[in-house]
Amino acid sequence: MLSDSEAKELLSFLTLEMRPDVKGHATEYILGLTGNRDGCRYLQSKPDFLKALVTLTSDLSIAIVKDCYHALINLSADETLHQPLVKETNILPTLLKHLLDPEYVFADRICTILSNLTRHEKTCRDVFKSLQEQNIGLAKLVEIFCQEGFNQKASLHYLGPLLSNLTQLPEARHFILDKERCVIQRLLPYTQYEQSTTRRGGVVGTLRNCCFDYAHHEWLLSDSVDILPYLLLPLAGPEELSEEENEGLPVDLQYLPEDKKRETDPDIRKMLLETLLLLTATKGCRQIMKNKNVYPIMREFHKWEKDPHVISACEKLVQVLISDEPEEGMENLLEVEIPQDVKEKLKELDAKEQEQLEKDTQELLKEESETQNESTEGLQR
Repeated sequence: MLSDSEAKELLSFLTLEMRPDVKGHATEYILGLTGNRDGCRYLQSKPDFLKALVTLTSDLSIAIVKDCYHALINLSADETLHQPLVKETNILPTLLKHLLDPEYVFADRICTILSNLTRHEKTCRDVFKSLQEQNIGLAKLVEIFCQEGFNQKASLHYLGPLLSNLTQLPEARHFILDKERCVIQRLLPYTQYEQSTTRRGGVVGTLRNCCFDYAHHEWLLSDSVDILPYLLLPLAGPEELSEEENEGLPVDLQYLPEDKKRETDPDIRKMLLETLLLLTATKGCRQIMKNKNVYPIMREFHKWEKDPHVISACEKLVQVLISDEPEEGMENLLEVEIPQDVKEKLKELDAKEQEQLEKDTQELLKEESETQNESTEGLQR
């Protein structure tokens, strides 16, 4: 890494007043540093460099601004950088101000940074607080998200994961589930938004988080929201069901065409199943889902699905749908005290799932790192 004198000299190049060519080489170098974990960790202890990157997002050179945002995306992907970025640089007001600008070219990069920063609860709270302080709030984010073409120069798809991350907070869920605002009804159609997996996944993640609050389940399943078809349609295929099975389904799921396709992304399929499982928490809602013939859709889905993690999620849901009702006092599955032997078994299964997930994640990170290194080498050449 850089010596103290080299770091001091490099920092002097990272100012708005510096000559564009010198500044450009300096930002390229910093971008290269952020391409690997060691470089990110080095910058973690250099708040002046982080501040300089945020300042230079206002530079006149598009190339320099692009490099700075790219570097900030890399840095925000590392959880250990979250607090330094938020506390040392005052980055959030800058990002949120530009996000609201319908002409801002780098709005997608801002969405990605905010999505990264909100993955973990502590910094997620910082972002939520900043939204309130900037008089933006979730209402404005949802409005921008649902306004097709709000920014002609950016897709804003990563607002989906941002909303999903924010709903890990009870305050955010309370807003989304406010019966007077009709927010959740505006989000539901995006469970089938074909143009972007990112936007689709973000909305499904938001719905799943909201369904942890079981007090709202009956309302969500009622005609006021009618969440069930939006969760089931992406999982339904072209298979022929019996007359009786079709008649019992919600209207949108009856007699689907032969070319009906299922959700292509396994992570989204798994989240949809987890959301449906959460909705079976109470006796009344289980009865609604049984009456709406959720089981035949799941039966055909189970035959089709190949991903082991998704199959496991499907089997958990089917088990609830076909089982007898629990004895009195145990009707709410989110409040039931689980016996110790069952806890141990579930813990063992979760550990196996987590081990596989970590293995998959490591391979993915390795591929991303190799891609980033190639990209950085190209910049340095």
